[in-house]
Amino acid sequence: MKNEASQTIRLALPIIIGELAQMALHLIDSAMVGAISYKQLAAAALVINTMNIPFVIGIGMTISVSQMVSMAHGRRDSQLVSHYLFNGFILCALTALAISFTLVFGKDILHHLGQDPEVAELAMPFMRLMGLSIIPMLLFMTLKQFADGLEYTRTAMILSLAGMPLNILLNWLLIYGNWGFPRLELAGAGWATLITRTCMFLALLLVILRHKTFSKYIAVSRSQWKLKMTTIKELLHIGVPSSLQIGMEAGAFAVSGIIIGTLGAVAQASHQIALSCASFTFMVSMGLAQAGSIRVSNAFGRNDWGKIFVIGKSTIITALGYGIVCAIGFAVFRNYLPIAFNNNTMVVEMAALLLLFAAVFQISDSTQAISAGLLRGIKDVKTPTILIGIAYWVVGIPFGYLLAFHFNMGAPGMWLGLIMGLTLASVFLITRFFKMTKTNTQPNK
Repeated sequence: MKNEASQTIRLALPIIIGELAQMALHLIDSAMVGAISYKQLAAAALVINTMNIPFVIGIGMTISVSQMVSMAHGRRDSQLVSHYLFNGFILCALTALAISFTLVFGKDILHHLGQDPEVAELAMPFMRLMGLSIIPMLLFMTLKQFADGLEYTRTAMILSLAGMPLNILLNWLLIYGNWGFPRLELAGAGWATLITRTCMFLALLLVILRHKTFSKYIAVSRSQWKLKMTTIKELLHIGVPSSLQIGMEAGAFAVSGIIIGTLGAVAQASHQIALSCASFTFMVSMGLAQAGSIRVSNAFGRNDWGKIFVIGKSTIITALGYGIVCAIGFAVFRNYLPIAFNNNTMVVEMAALLLLFAAVFQISDSTQAISAGLLRGIKDVKTPTILIGIAYWVVGIPFGYLLAFHFNMGAPGMWLGLIMGLTLASVFLITRFFKMTKTNTQPNK
C-alpha cells in the first residue's frame, strides 16, 4: 500500500507543481491588481467567477485525452496513442474556440448579474482578454494531458514554472505602466495572461513535435492523424461527463461568488481571497487525482482490478492526510493570508472568517476530487456525474442561499452550503469507487 502511494505521489508531483504554478499566476494577478484598489480585485473576481464554469468544462474535455492515451499506453499501442492525440487535439481546439467566442461576445452579461455597476464596468475589458486567452490555455492543457497520459509529467511542469516570471514581468509593465508602457491596470493583467498562455502553448507544441521522447507518436502521423467519429465519440464519452463533473463543482463556487457579490464589493473581494487560497491547495488534490486516474486507467487497460483497488485505496488515504494538513494550515494562518491580497480592514476581517470555513472543507474537497478521478480511470462517469449534481445543486447551493439570505448569515451561510455539498460528494464518490472495485474483483476470489 505504501509503495503504491509513493508511486502515485512521484507521478503526481510534477503535475502538482505545474498546477500550482498555474494557480500562482491567478494569485499573483489578484495580488497585483488588489494593490490598486479592492474594486479592481472585485472586478477580477467577477470575471473569474463568470468564466470559470465554461473554462473548467473545457478542461474536463481535455481530460479525455489523458484517459484514452493512458489506456492505449497500457496496451503498448503507440499508433492508437497517436490517433487519440490528433482527434483529442481537434476536439479540444473546437471546444476552446466555442468557449472563447461565447465569453468574448457575451461579455455584456456582467452588467446583468446584480453586481456593483462600477465593478462590472471595470471588468469588461478584462473579460474580453481572458476570454481570448482560453484558446491557447486549453490547447496547452490538451498537449499537457497527452504527455501526462504517457507519464511524462515534467515537460508541462517546466513550462508552467517558466510562465510565472514572464507573467509577473508583463503584469509589472502593463498593470502599473513601468518602463514607459501604458498603465492599463486590470486590462494589463488580461494582456499579460493572454501573452503568457500563448507562449506556453507554442513552447509545448514545439517540444512534442520535435523532441525524441515523442518521436514515435509523431512518426506515425500520416496513418494515424485522421478524424474518426468513433474516436470522437469515445473521447466525448469521457470528456462530456468529466466536463459536467468539474463544471458542476466549479459552477457551485462561481455561482456562490456571484450570489455573494450581490452583498457588495467587500463581500465579493473577501470571498475571492478565501476562494483563491482554497483553490491553491486544491491544485495538489487535482494533481493527485490526475496521477491516480492515469495509473488506474493504465491498470484498467490490462483489466487488473486488484491493482486498481490498491492504487485507489492508497490514493484516498493520501488525500485524507493532505486534507487534514491543509485544514490546520488555514485555521492557523487565517489572519495573515488575506493581507497578501488587500489591506482594507473590512475585507481582511471577512476573508479571515471565510478561511475558517475553507479549513473545514479541505478534507472532503480533497477526497471527493480524488475519488472522482479514480472513477474516471475505470471509465465510470455517468453515475458519479449524477451524484455530484445532487451534492452541489440539490443540497449545497440551495441550502447555502437559504442560510445566506433567509437566515441572514451572509457570505458565511453560502460557505456552509458549499461545505455540505463537498462532504456529500466525497461520501457518494468514495462509496461508489469501493463498490465498483469490489464488484469486479469478487468473481476472481
